[in-house]
Amino acid sequence: MILSICVVYFVVLLFFSLISFFSSIYFMVFDYSVMIEYELFTLNSGVVYMSILLDWMSLLFMSFVLFISCMVIFYSDEYMGGDLNMIRFILLVVMFVASMMFLIISPNLISILLGWDGLGLVSYCLVIYYQNVKSYNAGMITALSNRIGDVALLISIAWMMNYGDWNYVFYLDYMGDDFSMSVIGGLVMLAALTKSAQIPFSSWLPAAMAAPTPVSSLVHSSTLVTAGVYLLIRFSSGLSLYFMMILLFIAMLTMFMAGLGANYEFDLKKIIALSTLSQLGLMMSILALGDYFLAFFHLLTHALFKALLFMCAGCMIHNLSGIQDIRFMGGLINQMPLTCCYFNICNMALCGLPFLSGFYSKDLILEVVSMGYLNLFVYFIFYFSTGLTMCYSVRLSYYTMFGDYNFYGFQNISDTGFVMLKGMSGLILLVVLGGSLLSWVMFPTPYFVVLPELMKMMVLVVVILGAYVGYEFSKFMLNYGLKAMNYLGSSLFFSSMWNLPVLSTFGVNYYPIYFGGVYYKGFDHGWSEYFGSQNVYSNLVISSKFFQLIFGNNIKIYLSFLVVWAFCLFFLF
Repeated sequence: MILSICVVYFVVLLFFSLISFFSSIYFMVFDYSVMIEYELFTLNSGVVYMSILLDWMSLLFMSFVLFISCMVIFYSDEYMGGDLNMIRFILLVVMFVASMMFLIISPNLISILLGWDGLGLVSYCLVIYYQNVKSYNAGMITALSNRIGDVALLISIAWMMNYGDWNYVFYLDYMGDDFSMSVIGGLVMLAALTKSAQIPFSSWLPAAMAAPTPVSSLVHSSTLVTAGVYLLIRFSSGLSLYFMMILLFIAMLTMFMAGLGANYEFDLKKIIALSTLSQLGLMMSILALGDYFLAFFHLLTHALFKALLFMCAGCMIHNLSGIQDIRFMGGLINQMPLTCCYFNICNMALCGLPFLSGFYSKDLILEVVSMGYLNLFVYFIFYFSTGLTMCYSVRLSYYTMFGDYNFYGFQNISDTGFVMLKGMSGLILLVVLGGSLLSWVMFPTPYFVVLPELMKMMVLVVVILGAYVGYEFSKFMLNYGLKAMNYLGSSLFFSSMWNLPVLSTFGVNYYPIYFGGVYYKGFDHGWSEYFGSQNVYSNLVISSKFFQLIFGNNIKIYLSFLVVWAFCLFFLF
């Protein structure tokens, strides 16, 4: 029996994931970390190292990335089964995971850039995997948005030449105080904002849904978009208070904008992508409030249920012959009970329902925010965004699973696809138990948050209110007028992510292209063309033709001149 490439990589990645997980527990118990430096070359007095930092945080994150990757690759065996370029796809995914590994274990800005750029380039190849116009446009906006962050990292590398070494771990204590050092923190923050798609770079995240669903599952759970959050977790002690406040404001706006946009979206994958954006905003904002530990905790729990959520969505799309519009779905619970069961559990974990994995991190974040000395705006945005999460989750479940049968009619849909179901089943246990296990492992002493009764119950109140509003949003019958149609202007504004996709494509492109056209017509093909290159060219052509004529008839010309000379001599003298 010939093993498929998916099974081979599944076994290899699972093995390394388990080793990484047990190593992280060992390192955590003994408060142990290892730093390995290999000198690549010396330039004047700056030594370029390939550095590896192994501590409990990097090992734990690596184990999660590898575990989710192995499940996604196993799942791809069936999902991408009819694809002619299957091996190329799997190798691209493995390169993607390898780039993420480089990023996680590097305490050095130069070796970080290796993983950072690797993620950007391979994500471009994966987004344009289905070769059509939509994919190419999505790939281009993804690659170009991420280039801004790459440039910020390159500038910070150049800036660190002032200090003689690129290992940022040595400088973190000084970064927040000294202005010259805080520049590096600002540049790294800009890089993280582009990679984690915070405002104003948010538009590439939903566009990247043009990639195959297994890639979306990997990107949105534990690799590309979490790279920015992870880098900021590493740099958290080096960011000045000023940058922290800016980060908090941007992250909260992103969280609010994504939650609002998801309620108006009808593309199944884009709704889940916007929910990722909302959760990234949550991680960034709690990190900006100074608790990087909680941000990392939420990063891990979110990775589990978001990967499975995308896998369930992929299963639905696969069975519905590529349909992604949720208005075409409905009543799937009767045809695909197991997939819908997993989908519902993940949705509930995303909303933070008690005792699922999302609850342990999300509830704790909201309680820590309630406990802090923050203004009403921050408090309101945090809780309102939580309500919006519940709102779009209920709407999504209602449209896909519990609503009426819509449009697809007589298709034969069922829970067949045992390879995909096995890949999904590998994650479901962790979605249910992962949060509590991680909280036992990561927190030596549990958080004990004391709040007034009303504030303590606030999370549950917001969740219940959000669920009710989501249900009202999603009533969908033949004789029912959508409420969104009554306020079309505002609906279009909210659904288009506050016009960010337009601003970051046409807004950036229109004027340079327009003025380029004016310059091209007026100068390049206008007077400068006439007086410049074309005029020189035409003069050269005329003169060369004249000289050709002369050289071609030189004997005749010589004889003519001789006759004229003789004639002049004869008549003048």
